[in-house]
Amino acid sequence: MSFQYEDMKKIDRKTLGKEVPLELFRSIRLIGMYQGLPLNGKSTTATIGRKIGESLPVHSVEGALNLFEELKIGIPRIIEKKDNEFHIAIDECFCKGLPKQPGNKVCDLEGAILEGALEGIIKKRVRAREVKCNVNGDECCEYKVKTYEV
Repeated sequence: MSFQYEDMKKIDRKTLGKEVPLELFRSIRLIGMYQGLPLNGKSTTATIGRKIGESLPVHSVEGALNLFEELKIGIPRIIEKKDNEFHIAIDECFCKGLPKQPGNKVCDLEGAILEGALEGIIKKRVRAREVKCNVNGDECCEYKVKTYEV
């Protein structure tokens, strides 16, 4: 079974609508995956995030960042851009408002979504490393995104 982003847009629940509460998503993600899978589910969230990113209908970096916000994943902004590296901050990430747990970064899914979307645009391998996280006590979540020749 395979689903793409465009398939998800066809959800048609007459009474409950297209959205689920953020609290439910957080529970599935942080309890189900972090506590239920080995290594806090990091390889699973990386695979899922990349597949989601690959399926997004975007054709530019700006388009990817705009869709990131439109989907209410967070409000991204490029802090710095070099030849093969972006430094991206995400305001109002999914984890915003969760209790602080110093030493923890939990937004690997969001980074993997960026990876998948940007690989399709840039046509290079992309890796995002979370360097700051709201859960850690940081003001926002941030990623160092590097591109590599395939």
